[in-house]
Amino acid sequence: MPNNMESDLNRFRKIVRGKIKQELRRFIANGELIGRQGKKIVSIPLPRIDLPRFQFGSGDEGGVGQGKGDVGEDVGQGEQQPGQGEAGDGEGQHALEVDVSLEELASLLSEELELPNIENKGKKNVESKHYKYTGIVTKGPESLRHFKKTYREALKRTISLGNYDPNNPIVIPIKEDKRYRSFKIYNEPVANAVIIYMMDVSGSMGDEQKEIVRLTSFWLDTWLQSQYTGLDRRYIIHDATAREVDQNTFYRTRESGGTLISSAYRLALKIIEENYPVDEWNIYLFHFSDGDNWSGNDTNECMRLLEADIMTRTNLFCYGQVESRYGSGQFLRDLQKHFGEKNDKLTLAQIKDRDSIMDALKVFLGKGR
Repeated sequence: MPNNMESDLNRFRKIVRGKIKQELRRFIANGELIGRQGKKIVSIPLPRIDLPRFQFGSGDEGGVGQGKGDVGEDVGQGEQQPGQGEAGDGEGQHALEVDVSLEELASLLSEELELPNIENKGKKNVESKHYKYTGIVTKGPESLRHFKKTYREALKRTISLGNYDPNNPIVIPIKEDKRYRSFKIYNEPVANAVIIYMMDVSGSMGDEQKEIVRLTSFWLDTWLQSQYTGLDRRYIIHDATAREVDQNTFYRTRESGGTLISSAYRLALKIIEENYPVDEWNIYLFHFSDGDNWSGNDTNECMRLLEADIMTRTNLFCYGQVESRYGSGQFLRDLQKHFGEKNDKLTLAQIKDRDSIMDALKVFLGKGR
């Protein structure tokens, strides 16, 4: 019976996994999923899972309800209760909620977008010691003594010597009976990473644009967490000036005014230089804007900062241009013109709406850096 239950559970998991993959683009574009997030688990409503059910045979063999009578005749004396609302001819929607780990979501995202694993090129990995128990030995510290195996050896010895009394079952281990867990120490590389998110909060970035940034960032986080043991996040908002904020402020700030993109790049560079040595950290920068900048001079300063300072220190710099009715979109064209295809640390994506988020993720993460 346990084997059958396990088989049924695995089959159900495959059905759920297939349904999530089928609906993945919709989930990525829907903010409801993030609202269902726990610590490491996301609760996902799947309304169209076909569960096993009884299948009835033909009506030739008779059975309950197969006797004489006309359609519409009463079959009982029970009091009828009026229904609420008008009748319909469609099937009701029954949502089934399933819990999926963020690791599983990252795996599904990887399969669907065909994402490569991160390659730590030229980065120094921080090593952590990992202890793995490998067997049982006869000598060791008392803190690693295996109680059950020690007791078993003592019991075997006592019985073999004829000293075991079932009416007074006292078993006292001696030195030769003691058994201890043995272990090996493995040095495992822990690739630490930091993500610095930057977002334009000037007057031309509306609530919908910020929601698109929020959704994109969630899936970026989900993927990068599957690649790194240690992951830091830093958040920068900017209009004409830049400041570091917490996550809640990053997504909910409503400001207005002009835009100087270079202010965000300078602050990001300062954070990197003060906190994240490039030989120990994998560094990712994600900048989201509608493409407006105050002046051509500031755009030139951005190009200088990116080329001379930021890209020499980072694994990847990603610019996502969120389409806005008030934004010109010029900054994306300036980046394309300045860098062309010559820098493999730069990725550019145009996010027209929520349905474009999945395509942007493919662009951002497809290089495996």
